[in-house]
Amino acid sequence: LKGKISKIFITHLHGDHLFGLPGLLCTVSLQSSSLSNKQPIEIYGPIGLRKFLRTSMELSHSQLVFPYVVHELLPTEDQCFPEEWREPCALKTDDQLHPQELQGKTIYLNPQEDCYNLVTHEQFIVKAFRLFHRIPSFGFVIEERKRPGRLQTQKLKEMGVHPGPLYGKLKNGQTITLDNGVTVFPMDVLEAPLPGRKICILGDCSRVVGDMSKNLCIDADVLVHEATLDDSQSDKAEEHGHCTPKTAAEFAKSCKVKRLVLTHFSQRYKPTALTNAGDDDVMELKTQAKLVLEGQEVTLAEDFMVIEIPLNKTKQEISSAH
Repeated sequence: LKGKISKIFITHLHGDHLFGLPGLLCTVSLQSSSLSNKQPIEIYGPIGLRKFLRTSMELSHSQLVFPYVVHELLPTEDQCFPEEWREPCALKTDDQLHPQELQGKTIYLNPQEDCYNLVTHEQFIVKAFRLFHRIPSFGFVIEERKRPGRLQTQKLKEMGVHPGPLYGKLKNGQTITLDNGVTVFPMDVLEAPLPGRKICILGDCSRVVGDMSKNLCIDADVLVHEATLDDSQSDKAEEHGHCTPKTAAEFAKSCKVKRLVLTHFSQRYKPTALTNAGDDDVMELKTQAKLVLEGQEVTLAEDFMVIEIPLNKTKQEISSAH
């Protein structure tokens, strides 16, 4: 399990999104060999997360067989109701690290991009953006980098380049020189790059904060969005910093996302098989969202649900498939 978890992202500090974290780390530790990979688990979340985790681990005398590090996002006052705002200095902790803790970073809002740059990897990037909730909340965008386009093998054969190591170099963007002195540039034999996949996961919220935050979700392959109460409860939802299916679907539609996944349902909504007289059916939330999306498929999230996101194709590939 440890090998499968390298990064954890916490949207906000309400208990139902936070209390399980110490237990998760301890469970992962128990299932890990003391000789396992010592790469730290990196945890990202609002300021205060480091203090919570450090205190929980210390009071419970918890020890881990691997190190961990907490990177804290510094929110802005317009992310929550004024009476719920806490000054960041009150949420900071002292410099006494937990025995398995490494010193993390404080991550500030990038004013030019209106987001928080969290992870820069050769294959993907992760950014966070601001949400409005009862307390500061965040959404996360995981986006693959573009993949190299397919090699034009027929063109290469005509140039005298046969399958082998030279194909790999061109695919990786390297220029090659043939025995006859001809230089072959990748751009001359590669089709257009394939766009990467994009997943957007929003924490509890009633809306996004910032003019450019929505841009991060444009054309997402999957948008995971809360819909705590149905449309008839819109005033109550907004009062508590939450959304309805209509709000979620309107955001998804404005971002032109390919698939909307609704989550975070109030306990008043029951699965169809478990409803009794007077109960609210969770399927009503799906129906309300589909009305806005004009029939586009909507998914109701379930525990341990796995959603496959196919690789994006070029326009040429889509045309040839038809």
